[in-house]
Amino acid sequence: MSASTWTIVAAAVVAVVLLYIVATYNALVRLRNMTREAWSGISVQLRRRTDLVPNLVETVKAYAAHEKGIFEDIATRRATSIAAGSVAEQARAEQALGMALGRLMAVAEAYPDLKADANFRNLQDSLAEIEDQLQMARRYYNGAAREQNIRVESFPANMVARGFGFAREPYFELDNPADAAVPHVAF
Repeated sequence: MSASTWTIVAAAVVAVVLLYIVATYNALVRLRNMTREAWSGISVQLRRRTDLVPNLVETVKAYAAHEKGIFEDIATRRATSIAAGSVAEQARAEQALGMALGRLMAVAEAYPDLKADANFRNLQDSLAEIEDQLQMARRYYNGAAREQNIRVESFPANMVARGFGFAREPYFELDNPADAAVPHVAF
């Protein structure tokens, strides 16, 4: 082979490698943006839930004023949820808030007038809807994080990912899925 043939072959190899790097980089950017979008969906649902909590607490307070400890616990858990920074912190805060809301719903069981209150029923329905939306947002986020993690860890894409600073995304997991289940309170 002549020198010009080797030059053409070398240029073709370099071009293929560069095209692979560009395509992989663009795929990683797309996956990172999907993960960010998915986290945004979780944030919206968490905000909706934390915004609903004060109304729910005030409604129950009107009927169960002597349950002060539960109301203080929910206020503390809500503040922790709003202030959470990382995915892991948010998951812990949400699990604690969910358990506190479960205790609040259990208290509501003891008050027949509260269970009949239209405002309380509307708030409870809103909470159930938000929890459903939150679960869907969690699934979407975890799916987006899984796709990004697969790409970031797969060879040879992992070399491109490492070179451009792409990293694994944590999953939004609750410590014990059974504890995270929204308690179903029948009225």
